[in-house]
Amino acid sequence: MAKFHPELDLLTEHAAGNLPLAQAACVSAHMNYCEQCRRTSSQLQALGSVLFGNLQGVPVGEAQLDAVLARLDDEPPLSYANARRETAGRTPAILQRLMSGDFSDLAWKKITSSLSISYLKTGDPNYEFALYHIKAGGRIPEHTHRGSEMTLVLEGGFSDADGSYHQGDFLLREPSDVHAPTAVQSEDCICLAVLDAPLKFTSWKYRWMNPFLQLRPG
Repeated sequence: MAKFHPELDLLTEHAAGNLPLAQAACVSAHMNYCEQCRRTSSQLQALGSVLFGNLQGVPVGEAQLDAVLARLDDEPPLSYANARRETAGRTPAILQRLMSGDFSDLAWKKITSSLSISYLKTGDPNYEFALYHIKAGGRIPEHTHRGSEMTLVLEGGFSDADGSYHQGDFLLREPSDVHAPTAVQSEDCICLAVLDAPLKFTSWKYRWMNPFLQLRPG
């Protein structure tokens, strides 16, 4: 059972459909593991429906109506609907669709001796959407964040100075946060990370890499 969750304001933005595509996918993937957040999201959506239903209608022009009708023929976008109860705990369906296979089928880029990254495409030009593979007992060098970073644990677990995180746990890091995640000793850790700016290594051993760290939007 997940112990770390999105804050209520983030769940509210997600329920309202206001989050960017990549972040919405990450929050929805967390719900695959978390009944608590699925229930909260459903309640927020129900509340939004009531509030929306009480609004006064606003006339729209023919051009706007035509634009809406034209979109009916568009290809459906990636779906980030909440996971059903019977699929909870499995790899989220949206990730299965983006990967077109298993974790072992992905192209992994080795960053350090312990860390490899596989970049996935979501169609969101402003966010990097990637899987991080940390070897058992391996450590990501200490770093800060030039922007925000959402992290969702998919397999295994890791710890840092703030706590220990396992399958389904969700974290949101801000630019001022500094940490050095270390995978559990017993198994490899795979996380989903959504960034709007590159990481910045703070350790002298890895700072030389910072100029080469570029955001890879999906």
